[in-house]
Amino acid sequence: MKSILESESDSLELTRRHFYESMRFPLFAIAVLWLVHFYQVAVGFDPGEYGIMSRRLWGLRGILTGPLVHGSWGHLISNSFPLFVLTGISLYFYRKVAIRAFWMIYLLTGLAVWVFARPVSHIGASGVVYGLVAFIFWNGIFRRSLRSIILAAVVMLLYSGMFMGILPDQEGISWESHLLGSLAGILASFWYKEELEDDEATRHDPFADERNVERQYFLPRDVFDKTKRERAAEEEAARRQQEQDDRIIPPFWNQSW
Repeated sequence: MKSILESESDSLELTRRHFYESMRFPLFAIAVLWLVHFYQVAVGFDPGEYGIMSRRLWGLRGILTGPLVHGSWGHLISNSFPLFVLTGISLYFYRKVAIRAFWMIYLLTGLAVWVFARPVSHIGASGVVYGLVAFIFWNGIFRRSLRSIILAAVVMLLYSGMFMGILPDQEGISWESHLLGSLAGILASFWYKEELEDDEATRHDPFADERNVERQYFLPRDVFDKTKRERAAEEEAARRQQEQDDRIIPPFWNQSW
């Protein structure tokens, strides 16, 4: 007989399993980046050849390959940790849309860089990182669930310094990738805002019960909508009705002898 903690319905076991499942794709993505860089160092190919070269036909392949190559170990390391953390957060809290949102950000960022960026080779996964930051942050605005708002605040606290990276004319930095990646993340967040998670779809409105309670008022709600003459007429009619009721002789069984 299995213990409670090992049962299929136990929330702790389900949470642990969901956490492990959410880490698979981020680990795979980071492993791909590092394997590519190891191969790059071993073979010695120029990563710029596989970057996104704006408005060049041969540069279209960079939409797929550009985020995979990096200029140095420092460049790779600076992108690996936030990519792992943000992808894991997206998969853990937005499991229904996280994978689709990731590839939407990946492809749209690359395509936008190819169309709008400077005619230089753009490499590195930083555009995807900025897209994931924007995706998580704007989910708090579009979804407005307590969880998404808290996540947005956490991301803002941890990665607020990254927003300097979207400023133009930074030497050696593809600020276009950062800016366009952020816009792609906002679009992905808006695109999937209606696909709520199970606990978001059943969230309780804390003011619903208060709105459903019939309120008691000291004065009638329409007291200020009536004229003085109308109120006087209603009061006179009520007085006459009361007098008529008082003059009605009660039935003989209620009379006192």
